[in-house]
Amino acid sequence: MSNGPWTDEENDLIVADYFAMLADDISARRYSKAEHRRALLPLLNDRSEGSVEFKHQNISAVLKGLGEDWIPGYKPAFNFQMTLVDAVARWLALNPAWLGRQPRLQPAAGLREAAQIWIGPPPTLSNQPPPQELDQMLHIARKFDVAGRDERNRALGRAGEERVLGHERAALRTAGRDDLARKVRWVSEEDGDGAGYDIASFAPDGLPRLIEVKTTNGWERTPFHITRNELAVADERRSEWRLFRLWNFSREPKAFELHPPLDAHVSLTATAFQASFH
Repeated sequence: MSNGPWTDEENDLIVADYFAMLADDISARRYSKAEHRRALLPLLNDRSEGSVEFKHQNISAVLKGLGEDWIPGYKPAFNFQMTLVDAVARWLALNPAWLGRQPRLQPAAGLREAAQIWIGPPPTLSNQPPPQELDQMLHIARKFDVAGRDERNRALGRAGEERVLGHERAALRTAGRDDLARKVRWVSEEDGDGAGYDIASFAPDGLPRLIEVKTTNGWERTPFHITRNELAVADERRSEWRLFRLWNFSREPKAFELHPPLDAHVSLTATAFQASFH
């Protein structure tokens, strides 16, 4: 059995096969990993079944770094070569419809009765992955501008806001505040994006909650973009403003909230500059 480095051709073959399984997995179609593996093995350079399985886990890790779905049955395995990352990037470039696919939206009537989203603790130093794993994930996210990709995906952003709108109304109804639930507004949809937050909601005691929603299909540490205006509003209205980070959106949406000041939770990096003439 070969133990040498995987060639670009081999990487392209196994990445394409992985995405075929992933498409079935996301769509809840039945598929057989064993059948996929048996069909793939003759096309590779004398690889063992174990090496193919481990490479599938490597691909899961790459997709995690890209803030994308992966096959849950292939737990992400790290210390992969960047040539595999390049193979995944090649597949995505040849299949742009994958990143542009529409989120699976619930009907509007269903959203009015939407279940509350699971809200957990935000990422901290105490719950971060091992340093080498985290470094690989963040390197991939920076190289491929995952934050920018999510920001440009208007369908994803809108679907996330709509889901949080339903969550806020459901939470207030559960707390016995139907009166406040009726007053929750989708500000970015009704008034545009200039307010510095997306949803105007309330705490059960009636205090305002100004919610900026950031949505990703990826894991909880996927980087995100935030505008200068959003930061300014967060600073001006610290007691009311909340960043609602919605992650794992295409599978089973989960979330955490960040309270200002944001630089107590995240590292803020300038990614663009305004140029003006002398």
